[in-house]
Amino acid sequence: MTTTTRATENLPVVIPANWIPGPKQGEWTYEDYAAIPEDGHRYEVVKGVLYMSPAPNRRHQKIVRKITRYLEDFVETPELGEIGMAPLDVELSHRNVVQPDVFVVLNEHFDRLTETRIIGAPDLAIEVASPSTAKYDRRKKQAAYASAGVSEYWIVNPKHQTIEVLVLEGSLYCSLGSFSGRDILPSRVVPDLPVSVEQFFPKR
Repeated sequence: MTTTTRATENLPVVIPANWIPGPKQGEWTYEDYAAIPEDGHRYEVVKGVLYMSPAPNRRHQKIVRKITRYLEDFVETPELGEIGMAPLDVELSHRNVVQPDVFVVLNEHFDRLTETRIIGAPDLAIEVASPSTAKYDRRKKQAAYASAGVSEYWIVNPKHQTIEVLVLEGSLYCSLGSFSGRDILPSRVVPDLPVSVEQFFPKR
């Protein structure tokens, strides 16, 4: 069994990918990250540290598809911006490269879109958290989004079927609350989104 297989088998949480050949942890850049051979795993760089995440499960993917479909209707159809989803690289900065589950780039920031990746902050980043990724999404990734200037961040909790909306106030996020059921999200990036939270979650 290879080192990579041992490290990734039954991966319970997001972990530093220390076994991947490259620079020392803390010194990874987009160029180093882009040079990793495709191996079917999901990697990100936060503060120069290369991380690997567990593969998403079926429910996670269904939620991502639902969120994307609704946002397409109310962002892309009226031509307010563009929707993206993983696996698409977002180079927040030289040492921060992530793949948000879903993100929105509004028209005024279309210069950040390239054929290979987004260079700079999306206007809205959305992460569908699981027990294996929640701490990473809440701490390291949230800090990376804040420092890059991502103006709004949604953290989706599939177990409790809630969505927390965080908005950037200065250099830190302020929570507008955790919403569920028939609540309408108070989004500043996609205002007046006429979709209740329960519509983002599959019934089975």
